[in-house]
Amino acid sequence: MRGVRKTFGKKVAVEGIDLAVPEGELVGFIGPNGAGKSTTIRMIMSILFPDSGELSVLGRKSAIESKDRIGYLPEERGVYKKMKVGRFLRYMGRLKGVSGPGLGKRVDDWLERVDLGDVRNKKCEELSKGMQQKVQFIGCVLHEPDLLILDEPFSGLDPVNMRLLRDLIREQHEAGRTVIFSTHVMVQAEQLCDHIMMIHNGRKVLDDPLTTIRSRYEPRAVRFEPIDPAWNGGASVADTLAAMPEIASVTTVDGQLEARLADGADPGRTIAAMTAAIPMARVELHRPTLEDIFIEIVQESVADEEERARLRAQLRADAAAKAGEGVTA
Repeated sequence: MRGVRKTFGKKVAVEGIDLAVPEGELVGFIGPNGAGKSTTIRMIMSILFPDSGELSVLGRKSAIESKDRIGYLPEERGVYKKMKVGRFLRYMGRLKGVSGPGLGKRVDDWLERVDLGDVRNKKCEELSKGMQQKVQFIGCVLHEPDLLILDEPFSGLDPVNMRLLRDLIREQHEAGRTVIFSTHVMVQAEQLCDHIMMIHNGRKVLDDPLTTIRSRYEPRAVRFEPIDPAWNGGASVADTLAAMPEIASVTTVDGQLEARLADGADPGRTIAAMTAAIPMARVELHRPTLEDIFIEIVQESVADEEERARLRAQLRADAAAKAGEGVTA
C-alpha cells in the first residue's frame, strides 16, 4: 500500500497509509475500535476501493486477481445459515478450487481439529457464535492459501478456544503462509506477531518488527508489593519511595503499585535501592506493553492526562466487550 486514503462522506477513515508486508511474515494491525483497521483490510481484499493511492496483493493489482490464493476471515459472521456445516465447508472448498474425493476428508479432519467433529450434519444456524467463528476459520484455510487475512479472529471465543486458534494461526505461519490479522486486544498481537502496525484515527503511527519495538521502548517502571504497606512508622510506602532521586512518581496501575523511573535512572540499581529501603514481598521490572507504547506514541496529539486515561479505558472496555460478545466453546 502506498499513500492509500479512504473517506466516507466527510469522515476520513484511512489517511496516507504506506505498508509493505513481506512474504511469510505474521503482521498484526492494532489500534482501538474505529481506528481504520477493518477499512484497511477491506481495501486489501477489494471489498472497498481507495479514494487515492496504490495497492497490490500477491504481485497483482488487486485481491480479485489473487482471490484463490487468499483466505479471508471477516469480522462479521458469514456462514450460510440453512446449510449443514459439512456441506457448507465442502462448498467453500470447491469455490476455492479444492475438489475430488479428498475434500470431504479434509473437511472432516479440520472439524475434528477444532472440536467440532459432531456438528458436521447440523445446520450452521444451530451453532453458537463461537462455533460459527471456528467454522469460518476452517473455510478460509481449507484451500491452503498463500495469504491469510483475519479480521478480529478471536471475537466470541472463550479462553480455551482463543488458545486453540492462536496455535492454528502459528501453524499456518510456520507452514510459510503470510498472515495479517487485526485486533484491538493488543496482548493478542504481542503473543503472535513478528511485526506490528499501529493505526490511530486512520493514520499509521507505528510499523516495525516486535523485537525492534521492544528494544526501542525500554522498561521505565517497577511494579512492587511491600510486605507492610504502612512501613516506616506509619509513613506511606509511596511517599518514602517518591522521595528517592531515582523515582519520578509512585502510582497505582491495574491495582498494583508502580514506581516510574526518573530520566537517566538505572533500572537494576533502582530496584536494589527500593528493596534496601523497604522490605518487599515482590518487586519486578515492568516491560511496557503494546497498550503502553500506543498511549505513549499518541500522547503527543493527546496532551491531556484525562484524555489519555479515557483512551486507555476505551481500549480495555473494547477488549472486555469483545471477549464477552457471544463467548462460547
